[in-house]
Amino acid sequence: MPEHPRATAWKGLRLMHVHAHPDDESSKGAASTAMYAANGVDVHVATCTGGERGSILNPKMDRPGILENIHEIRRQEMERARDILGVSQDFLGFVDSGWPEAEKEGDPLPPLPEGCFGLVPVEEAAVPLVRLIRSFKPHVLTTYDENGGYPHPDHIMCHKVSVFAFEKASDPDWHPELGEAWQVLKLYYHHGFNRPKAQALHEAMIAHGLESHYGERLERWTKDDAWDARVTTHVPCSDYFGVRDQALLAHATQIDPDSWWFATPRELEDEIWPTEDFELVVSHVETTMPEDDLFAGISNNEGPS
Repeated sequence: MPEHPRATAWKGLRLMHVHAHPDDESSKGAASTAMYAANGVDVHVATCTGGERGSILNPKMDRPGILENIHEIRRQEMERARDILGVSQDFLGFVDSGWPEAEKEGDPLPPLPEGCFGLVPVEEAAVPLVRLIRSFKPHVLTTYDENGGYPHPDHIMCHKVSVFAFEKASDPDWHPELGEAWQVLKLYYHHGFNRPKAQALHEAMIAHGLESHYGERLERWTKDDAWDARVTTHVPCSDYFGVRDQALLAHATQIDPDSWWFATPRELEDEIWPTEDFELVVSHVETTMPEDDLFAGISNNEGPS
């Protein structure tokens, strides 16, 4: 693919994504990740857990004994995905909380398993992330919103830890042994599954005579104009949708190639919604809304290189 017009301005800049599990980096913001990485941005993924309690979501991979080695398998999948995306990556070392489900509707959810990520105190869980932030020195950090994108306990915990670490990484008095304080300039939340996007793609698929997998989801989605308006930043990255899909498929235990992930024709997605979407939550630089770049307002001589 040709060099992006902003590649020169991006060279030397650093972007960090904080995710809950291996595969999240490929299902949330992966096309923009690949675009930035291919055009000179140093992109690093911090993965909070190893996905040890994940299920086998691809029936083609569901074979006897696979769960006994799921931790190592998911690490190998992560290695393939990060190579496809062109990023570096670290596991923060916490244990997957699993996805607790009540036995029947109305029952309270069961307690989280002892020692899992969702039960670690936020200040303790932030230590390895602050160490990584101070070492990598990102100009921009992304994570999930306060609902975790969806209410998995690890996603909600990832949000809490990321926001706390974003603040504390710049405080020289907070665990100075973790490295020299570093001020991340911008904090974003992912909004990849926003309702306006789902509505636009649903209508386009129906108009083209295609079965839409968005319909049932939209029926359950309560319209909330205030929530829909939270997206501030639409990053054009459709040239990298194919890279995104390949990174997703690298997580073979988690992604069924015949699933709804790939049901929308890429050409239609490119035409109707060619961006990945974010919410700017904190900025220490001046910028103008709406944005089309996570580095809007940041030059490549900001801070030490």
